[in-house]
Amino acid sequence: MIRTGTSADITSVQEIAKISWNDTYAGIIPSTVQESFLDKSYSTPMMEMRLKRTIVLLAEHEGEPVGFANFTKVDEDGDAELIAIYMKPEFQRSGYGKQLFTTGLRHLLNGNQLFVYVESENKKGRNFYEANGFQFLEEFEELFEGHPLQTAKYVFDLKTATL
Repeated sequence: MIRTGTSADITSVQEIAKISWNDTYAGIIPSTVQESFLDKSYSTPMMEMRLKRTIVLLAEHEGEPVGFANFTKVDEDGDAELIAIYMKPEFQRSGYGKQLFTTGLRHLLNGNQLFVYVESENKKGRNFYEANGFQFLEEFEELFEGHPLQTAKYVFDLKTATL
């Protein structure tokens, strides 16, 4: 089941983010950098702000949260961003990611483009985005919490989305 997130889900979202980050980025991003990012980006005040200003969706399996997605709302240019889509490792490739993505698209029907940024070595993430219709735009280096990373930028055409 996919549903809209609430304040009561903050602890679950924090847990899912930590588990999936540690699983996905082991050997790619140092654990201290991961922890610094997670502490800032998924702090309770930051999550309260996300719940108010963005679209937060949860995937549940037998009543337990197993994944979430976070989208910005469509801006004045018709653009939105998929900020995060994380699943507990044992629920990856179970269809919940696709359901989160499709449900998120329903909130963005008045938009033009959906962007996502993914660490270049995150093959699972890149495969998911490409399988779901995102087009690769460019790769660039950036500093992430002071650590140099290669980032891939993708775009999804919201005007051609079929739900």
